[in-house]
Amino acid sequence: MTGKGPNKPESPEPEKSAPDKASLEGKGLIAGDTEAGRWLFAQPCEFMRGVVDLDGLPPMGAPEIAFAGRSNVGKSSLVNALTGRSTLARTSNTPGRTQQLNFFSLGQPGNPALILVDLPGYGYARETKATVAAWTRLVMDYLRGRTSLRRVIVLIDARHGLKENDHETMKLLDTAAVSYQVVLTKIDKLKPSEVGPRLDEVREGVRRHVAAHPTVIATSSVKGEGIAELRAEIAGLADPQAIGYKAREQ
Repeated sequence: MTGKGPNKPESPEPEKSAPDKASLEGKGLIAGDTEAGRWLFAQPCEFMRGVVDLDGLPPMGAPEIAFAGRSNVGKSSLVNALTGRSTLARTSNTPGRTQQLNFFSLGQPGNPALILVDLPGYGYARETKATVAAWTRLVMDYLRGRTSLRRVIVLIDARHGLKENDHETMKLLDTAAVSYQVVLTKIDKLKPSEVGPRLDEVREGVRRHVAAHPTVIATSSVKGEGIAELRAEIAGLADPQAIGYKAREQ
């Protein structure tokens, strides 16, 4: 997966596009300032570099948010939906295409409020054990040594829920003492009656992990469900001075 230069961001999804919002609020799933999230993700977003070893990591500076998940979980589509750009992170019909750490700067050039990091997908059976082991070492070395990393967003396909390799990844994050938050993708693929039980099931699984953030957010990159809520959650982790949101209000 590669990135291109900035494109003009599309208009954020209107608030009314998120279905069953009242029921989600009742479950404690809405958090953060949605206007701050909209403002942050309307800023320029540029591909910085792809990294295949630790020597290629950019210098630490702005807060970093990393995205992890099984291959074909919809990670690229979610990053594109968050930033309102259809080509920032390229999607592929071949799962496991991302074989490096891809860094994107979000905010004004030279003073980003946040760095987005797209991690290689895990759990794709066609890859050799040696390849998977190399990816795992790279990712874990990054996670353990990156003091600017504020949180890892662990993506879970809503159709399947938490699988054993998800729990294994979360255990690694627990061991590395890295804060992470579970986000469901492809929630539009479920029937409305299936959403609540799936959320309850995932939240129960998350309680088993000591470094996991308690809030679970359900999203759909296709319909925009949960995107405003996830933007708001992430905005709370950005550099408050670089984001420029309060300055805009005054």
